[in-house]
Amino acid sequence: MRRFLCLPLIALLLGAAPPPKPQRIVSLNLCADQYLLALADPGQIAALTQFARDPQMSAGAAAAARLPVSKGTAEEVLALRPDLLIATPGRRRETMARLKGRNIATLDLPSAESYADIKRQVREVAAAVGHPERGTALIARMDAQLARIPATGRGRVAAYYQRRGFLTGTGTLVDELMRRTGLVNLAGRLDASSLARVPLERMALARPDFLVVESATDRVVDQGTEMLHHPVLGATPRLKLPQAWTVCGGPAYVRAAASLSRQVAAVPVRATRG
Repeated sequence: MRRFLCLPLIALLLGAAPPPKPQRIVSLNLCADQYLLALADPGQIAALTQFARDPQMSAGAAAAARLPVSKGTAEEVLALRPDLLIATPGRRRETMARLKGRNIATLDLPSAESYADIKRQVREVAAAVGHPERGTALIARMDAQLARIPATGRGRVAAYYQRRGFLTGTGTLVDELMRRTGLVNLAGRLDASSLARVPLERMALARPDFLVVESATDRVVDQGTEMLHHPVLGATPRLKLPQAWTVCGGPAYVRAAASLSRQVAAVPVRATRG
């Protein structure tokens, strides 16, 4: 697939004028939605994903409310007449196969697993949509904001514990978020994979200083969320983050880091189990 982002740089090196900015961008990637909202002109966006307006999934739901969305089927995408398509590698195979050979520039955007990945993707998307200067400015703002966030964790141990007992492991964006705020990820001590199922009994024995949970799990809506309210976890302080801030890389990473740092600072060291 052709990578649109390389063209402006090639044109610059050859002394030629850069190609025109894409005017009909379609996103098939929830994470790409966030970048487009931050970097593209609203008029350039032909459609975001169907989840872009969902506040549980999208950190840019409020801004996306004014923009068109699609389910990403081949028929819908063709009807939108895109000149740039941002997709997730390996997904929407049928849609991408039907669009092959139609002279549509495509940018594959894999999941970001670190802040370095986020910055690279900001540059890629900014170049692809024809606004590289916006990418540079956004990175500068994020760098400055992150530099002001204190590492309040002081080496205390946290477990990002999700519904049905899934623990987010090391080498993930959440893991880096914890380390940035001075926390130690329990998954590393348990030698857990990027996403491992840890039963309540093992979690209780591990005695983390904090549980990091999704804000939406405050209410018990099914067995998965009921598990997080079990009495054996009741004494462990909770740090709450919206899923929309951690499901994707992007500018919301800074908001998540700032919130995590503030919440940890509000819990005295003596109040944790460490």
